[in-house]
Amino acid sequence: MVVGGCILCTTGAEALYSDLGHCGRQNIQIGWFFVLIMLFLNYLGQSAWLLNQTSLVVGVDKFGEAALSNPFYEIMPKWFILPGVIISTLASVIASQAVISGSFTLIAEAVKLNVWPKVKIKYPTEMKGQLYVPSANLLLWIGCLVVVWYFQKSVRMEAAYGLTIIVSMMMTTTLLTFYLINNKVSVAYIALFLLVYTCIETAFFIDNMEKFVHGGWVSLTIALSLITVMWIWFRAKLIKTKHILYDDLKDFLPALKELSHDHSIPKFATHLVYLTGANRPNKIEQKIIYSIMERQPKRAEIYWFVHVDVVDDPYKMEYKVEIIAPNDVIRVDFKLGFRVPQKISYYFKKILEELIRNEEIDIHGRYFNVRDSKKIGIGDYTFVLLKRHLSYDNTLSIYEKSIMDGYNILNSWSLSADKAYGLDSSNVYIEQVPLVIHPAKHIINLKRVYDKET
Repeated sequence: MVVGGCILCTTGAEALYSDLGHCGRQNIQIGWFFVLIMLFLNYLGQSAWLLNQTSLVVGVDKFGEAALSNPFYEIMPKWFILPGVIISTLASVIASQAVISGSFTLIAEAVKLNVWPKVKIKYPTEMKGQLYVPSANLLLWIGCLVVVWYFQKSVRMEAAYGLTIIVSMMMTTTLLTFYLINNKVSVAYIALFLLVYTCIETAFFIDNMEKFVHGGWVSLTIALSLITVMWIWFRAKLIKTKHILYDDLKDFLPALKELSHDHSIPKFATHLVYLTGANRPNKIEQKIIYSIMERQPKRAEIYWFVHVDVVDDPYKMEYKVEIIAPNDVIRVDFKLGFRVPQKISYYFKKILEELIRNEEIDIHGRYFNVRDSKKIGIGDYTFVLLKRHLSYDNTLSIYEKSIMDGYNILNSWSLSADKAYGLDSSNVYIEQVPLVIHPAKHIINLKRVYDKET
């Protein structure tokens, strides 16, 4: 229990390591020795002062609680109180910056892992670890205001803060254990590691769980809220991905060519562009084929399938063009660095101009009624975004329906696909595609009736 009461003494190390991805391993390793010596000396000084005190109560505060002396400030000379307050405030700012930066990194990684809604991410420097997430910053600010308003005193926050730190440590131990297992480390070493750290963390955890009603519940409430968002988004993505079916593109090439040259059907666009998630050029989503040929036949001079891949190289800007059917079906694969703005509409226009200039594609021959077709530009182009919605033809369980309803709410707050890909709204056509998870059973009691006159 004594060890459990010292939980807050370890928070500095936890905050230090939360900035590991931004400062680098070597900087943390070198800086840790200085931090360790400073913390060690400070705690020894506070302990020496405490051993010489008969009482730490100095009065009663406005909440009717005993006002305790703060050893951190009591060990300072009177003339050093003001500089000490300034230094401790600056230290708090630095520590909070480490937590803020760590939160930004976690949100960015969660978005890539499809366990968090898409949000806007900014990169102020050329280093991948340096990023800024406006929505996360707003959530942190609101959270700070609510926590300060609720607790009002830092002393009251000890239970909530301590429980947060120990749960974070336990999660770190769990992840490190999985890492050791995946790297086939000796079972004896893993068992020894778990024995040592589990004993220490269990002591911390038991002590802080006793303070659950005194503020520890706030930490768990915030954590459960975040977990709920992640769980809903992850499960809904699994449900949607499970029902995304792919077909061989070559099976539909004759039909696409025929549709492109069928002038009895009104032309939808000169260039019809679909964003595809298929990694291989010979595959295409069934929903895209359904959108082009079945729902409402969309005739275009050329059908384009665009795939975007974000890579670790910050400024990489490459693209690959594969002409699947000359002047009819073309695929473009982008490889863009994480710092490159995804202005897909602008990039596509430049690629189109280059292909026409190099005579790799020819759209002028299709304009039969224009005398000087060479003066025609690239023509119009339209990006079709397929937005899947839950069909009423589903028979979902209460759990599945709650997951999908929650996903729809989160999706309405997340960054839209056209903004995420930098598409000009004037060139975007959003089409609703029904998502059928569990088709409704046949209604066997429905029967037709006739009028007597009939």
